[in-house]
Amino acid sequence: MARRAGTMAKKADIANHIVTTAVDLAAEKGWRALTLSDVAQAARVPMSALYRHCPAKPDLLAGFSRMIDQAALSEGLPGEDESPRDRLFDLMMRRFDVLSGHRAGIKAILRDLRLDPLTALLQARQLELSMRWTLQSAGISTSGLLGRARVRALCLIYGLVLRVWEQDDSPDLDRTMKALDQRLRQAEQWEQTFGRGRGERRAEPPAEPAAQAGQEPTVH
Repeated sequence: MARRAGTMAKKADIANHIVTTAVDLAAEKGWRALTLSDVAQAARVPMSALYRHCPAKPDLLAGFSRMIDQAALSEGLPGEDESPRDRLFDLMMRRFDVLSGHRAGIKAILRDLRLDPLTALLQARQLELSMRWTLQSAGISTSGLLGRARVRALCLIYGLVLRVWEQDDSPDLDRTMKALDQRLRQAEQWEQTFGRGRGERRAEPPAEPAAQAGQEPTVH
């Protein structure tokens, strides 16, 4: 059992190394020009290993997104004494903090994704899954029509705040925090006016989402 756990951890380390290398390399080459062989060479892994973990370029972005999910959740869940909005704010800011370690590469990828609707659509699927996990980790239900509306609203909020984050060079991400707080307050007010069932607790992990048309390109 210990050997199996060690093997799984090693595979995860390799996968994370590959996807972070790809994102950081995009700062130099751009996402559209970046090739899988470029990534393998920079990561110093054989093409066979790259194929095993990320057989296509969109898999690199999906893998990076999953790594961000894990990093944001690894610090533990926010306190039960906090409001749902405060818990959600905490989890979302963790994501932006992790993204800031790869700012140049992410900005380069975002520029190219806005010219690549197909890849952006594939990313929208992963974004919805990430936002479902974030909401449920904050103790907010994503079930039913209201839950689906919450997921879509958080995807939209994330895309809008990500644009602020792109231009926010402050060490404490002050502009990003203000934008996120404002958007979450607006969403909370909207739900108080039009929504219902605000007090749900944590639910089961979310299922794989369906793609959304017209989703703002994101790297998350």
